[in-house]
Amino acid sequence: MPAATAGLEEAMRLNMFKSKIHRATVTHADVAYEGSVTIDRDLLDAAGILPFEAVHIWNATRGTRLVTYALEGPRGSGAICVNGAAAHLNTPGDIVILATYAEMTPEEARAHRPTVVRVDTKNRIVRAGDGDEKPGPVLDSVGILG
Repeated sequence: MPAATAGLEEAMRLNMFKSKIHRATVTHADVAYEGSVTIDRDLLDAAGILPFEAVHIWNATRGTRLVTYALEGPRGSGAICVNGAAAHLNTPGDIVILATYAEMTPEEARAHRPTVVRVDTKNRIVRAGDGDEKPGPVLDSVGILG
């Protein structure tokens, strides 16, 4: 690394993908409640998400994206309740990805592996652990992956 950029990398913080709950089903949407997303405590724990942590909601059904914060829901309930104005963009039955990010040094980022929690249609954990995601099939179709 050139000496001119060595100090810059030491001071740099990267915003890295930390964890996600993949393809959860929205169980409730409450426009009248203060903005947030209530998530089953078992899912929060599995994904390493803390109450009041920023959470991105990517709606696979509608194509919408937003950022809110997590609230703890009852353990084992399967609850994914989108609250407040965000309920206009997420309704019961929608499929969503709930993602978090964390700031890291470049050294921390190189060693980091995100946590991915995969759930079934009732938001029960099917598999949780290090996210070993692969590029989409389009790269195979154009011969990039060999």
